[in-house]
This record gives sequence, structure tokens and C-alpha cells, in this order.
Amino acid sequence: MTAPLPDSVQDRFWARHSNPKSGWSRVPTGAVIVYAVYQRDWRLLAGAFLWTLLNPVLFAPPETEDAWMTRAVLAERWWLTEESNGTMGTEYPNVCNTAGALASVIALYAAWRRRPVSAAVATVAMAGLKLWWLRELVQEYDAREGDTDGHR
Repeated sequence: MTAPLPDSVQDRFWARHSNPKSGWSRVPTGAVIVYAVYQRDWRLLAGAFLWTLLNPVLFAPPETEDAWMTRAVLAERWWLTEESNGTMGTEYPNVCNTAGALASVIALYAAWRRRPVSAAVATVAMAGLKLWWLRELVQEYDAREGDTDGHR
């Protein structure tokens, strides 16, 4: 178990990660990981994992919060910290993320067994369910009481 990062470090991490370039460039990472497993390309797999680790800090904080992906990242932080929710579970909207995690396991298994159609379908489901979960968080984030940003 690791200790939480100091607030200033967390603030900098989330601010940089909320750049829409960070969020959108991470979306295809799951597919790259599945493809790397399918091809047995361990260098590509290592690169995808390295990208996953480095991506959230590579971009400058966005100038505004207008971009949907910026609000998605901010909504995720809000959901986890201010609302004290997790990311998995059987309640809505976390069930979307839970189903997406299951789809990722199926995609990786199918890739390992070299079943391209199953791997592709599960990969699309994985990404779609993650974006669905984020969409729901953004809607709740935008509708939260006292929203003064006009995102409704």
C-alpha cells in the first residue's frame, strides 16, 4: 500500500492529466496493449505501459475546462475524492467501468489465444464502456450543485 501523494503533487498531476491531449491520446492505449499481446510484441507492450505511466504528466495544464475530455478527467477526480466513490462496482455508473474491466480481460485472453474477432470486439467494448462511464461522470460533474461554469 502506498501513501497518498501530497496535495500539491496530486494537484499538478491532475491538472496536467486534464489536458485533453493527455486523455484522448490514452484512449487507444488499451487497443495497443491487446494488439501487442496478440502479436507477442513485448517491446510494444512495454512501450504501451511506459506511455500509460508517463502520459498524465507530459502535457501542460489546459487553459480552460471547456473541452469534454478535460471535464472527464476533472469529473473522475471529483468522483474519487470529493464524492468518495471508487471506480468499480455494481452500482451505476461504476458498473460500466467494471464491465469494461471484464471486457479488457476477455480482450487480453482472446489476444493471447489469437482469436482476432473476439479480441477486437472485446477491445471495442472495453473502450466504449470506459467512455460511457466517463460520460456519466461528466454529466454528474456538470450538473453538480453550484456549477458556475455553465456546463450543463
